[in-house]
Amino acid sequence: MPARLLVYLAYFLASSTHYQHTKQFFYDLLENPNSRMKAYFDVFMICLVMASVFLLIYEVDTPLTRMDMLFEQAIVTIFILEYLLRAWLYNDCHKVIIGYHEHTQYLKIPFRSTKALGMVVSKKIDYLFTPLAIIDLLAILPSYRPLRILRVFLIFRLFKLLRYFDSIKLFTEVLASKRFELFTLLIFLSFVVMIGSTAIYLFEKPSGNPQVKELFDAAYFTIVTVSTVGYGDITPHSTGGRLVAMSLILSGLGVFSFLTSILVSGFNEKMHVMRENRTYSELKRHAHYVIICGFGRVGEHIATQLAKDRLHFVIIDTDEKNVQEAKQRGYLAIQADASKNDVLRNAGINNGATAVFCTTGNDVVNVYITLSSRYLNPDIRIISRANQEHNVNKLYQAGANDVIQPFAIAAMVAAEYIGQPVAFEAIQGILRQENQSGMEAVAVLPGSALVDKSTGELDFAQRKLILIGVISSHVAHQRHKNRYRVNQQHFYFNPAPHFVLQAGDLLVLLGRNVSIGHFRSQFPGKKHRP
Repeated sequence: MPARLLVYLAYFLASSTHYQHTKQFFYDLLENPNSRMKAYFDVFMICLVMASVFLLIYEVDTPLTRMDMLFEQAIVTIFILEYLLRAWLYNDCHKVIIGYHEHTQYLKIPFRSTKALGMVVSKKIDYLFTPLAIIDLLAILPSYRPLRILRVFLIFRLFKLLRYFDSIKLFTEVLASKRFELFTLLIFLSFVVMIGSTAIYLFEKPSGNPQVKELFDAAYFTIVTVSTVGYGDITPHSTGGRLVAMSLILSGLGVFSFLTSILVSGFNEKMHVMRENRTYSELKRHAHYVIICGFGRVGEHIATQLAKDRLHFVIIDTDEKNVQEAKQRGYLAIQADASKNDVLRNAGINNGATAVFCTTGNDVVNVYITLSSRYLNPDIRIISRANQEHNVNKLYQAGANDVIQPFAIAAMVAAEYIGQPVAFEAIQGILRQENQSGMEAVAVLPGSALVDKSTGELDFAQRKLILIGVISSHVAHQRHKNRYRVNQQHFYFNPAPHFVLQAGDLLVLLGRNVSIGHFRSQFPGKKHRP
């Protein structure tokens, strides 16, 4: 009966949405680095830790009032609740029980509730012996006042801040990554201290030095000398002791130089991670932004235009030179491979990103980035660059919404508008970011005089405008040439004079803003009468 009840409870928790939502809430509060709630909770806990430490220091000279005692008990209660919640979040007990139950069903052996509970307790014990869990427990112990000796663990409340400061976490990660080098240095330092202590004791004790009465005094002198502190309360009197002291000073300089080089190399290795984390933190402040993969000629112009429109974006590039140039311009940039799933996830492709631009100079890389982006977020808009014509369909098949061929577009514009200086004047105006020139899309509204008119009848040259093309989804237009697919529509580049416009079409016009505005005002849509 207990075994059935345990299995039923495990499957019930696995299927309970309320339980899953509750656990997800506390995970976002305590563990999820991408959660805003965790950031607020970390600040709150930092304040509590500092308040508890100040209160315990204040208690040394001044008796606590009843309000002070209640305040400390409230803080400790929060510490205990946090400790228990983190132990709960460490693993899913019901998954352990379900896994053991399925194992017994497969092997056709009896399910033992005691063994299942033992496995659950074993997993929780694993958490209790993690470094941060030990620190959390030791931070709670000083609150037990009958045992004053436990007050020595007061310092662990300060160590508790390791959970809430990313920079301190980074320092511990550096120490952990260099543990072999540090362990080697510790062994060498131990030998130096042991040999130095023995030598000082053997030289100074027989010489009658009153400052060295026992081996501990010699060890104290050795450690102070190796650390290059040199308090001067113990000085060697014999020649042999002074030679040992000189050797200890030189050894100490070597030890601390080696220690400094280990820490510097460790931080240099982590510096790239620090910069990325800072960029990711900046991204979390924005609700919507664009990811630009590749900061070459095309990516640079896209970033310039987005910055001009005050839109948020992040640049991902493998070239360190490109990343440095982007940062010098004040852009958020990450040196990484955008085709990797982890990079795109960290960049927020499933959170705040609204679009992805694949603008590297390599079509193969653009295909990989497009595939990864579409796999991670099926709904995100992907605009990709194609340098070769035969790669356009590959990019669409990979999941791109739109494919841009910058070199082909430039060639067509030059071929179609050669001999028309007005067109090039307008294009140059846009490229130079002159306010009086621009390119806009004018909609052919239902009931407008543009409906059923051919492009030749509109005489764009007289209106000082240039018709770049027409975006349309009408099947009747598909007989025209220079047609390019744009998502679910087609773009008809430089349509022929007999191209007849339909309601819903978009005219892509190039010219001065005043001319475009005047053209739009001449062809408004008809208002429907109520």
